[in-house]
Amino acid sequence: LTDCKALILPGVGAFDPAMTSLRKTELIIDIKNWINSGKSFLGICLGLQLLFESSEEGQNNGLGIVKGEIKRIPQIPDQRIPHIGWCKLCPTKKNILLGEEELNKWVYFVHSYYAVPKNLDIISANINYGTEKLTAIIEQDNLIACQFHPEKSGKIGQMLLQRWLKHIK
Repeated sequence: LTDCKALILPGVGAFDPAMTSLRKTELIIDIKNWINSGKSFLGICLGLQLLFESSEEGQNNGLGIVKGEIKRIPQIPDQRIPHIGWCKLCPTKKNILLGEEELNKWVYFVHSYYAVPKNLDIISANINYGTEKLTAIIEQDNLIACQFHPEKSGKIGQMLLQRWLKHIK
């Protein structure tokens, strides 16, 4: 890690097994030290959720880097859980991932849980899920994380990742 300029915490899977793996591989301290150092960090999907204190999906504590919790997506008529598919990003404030050309663009999601930060000011974008708004992007200092999968979001996802790479310190 000492030779790296940026760190990505990707994720597909479930909260408790992921936290167990991070503990077994002794990466928790490294991840926390990385973020505390001010270096660029990107969390993707479960990689966003693990940053929080806890999750309704499991019993284990999360990394606790972001205050708040991960909640199960509410059951809404005509909406499936897990939520799999494309949703339009609704930016709440300017952030390093989204440029003018990505505003209100569609990105790909696969999730059953969503982030509820204590400080709502860190939310950079939401999505509309039925009558609910779900967190899509958070940004806190050098940390940015998205619930969607930019790597599965075609040209828009590629542009988002390229923009993040340009902001690496």
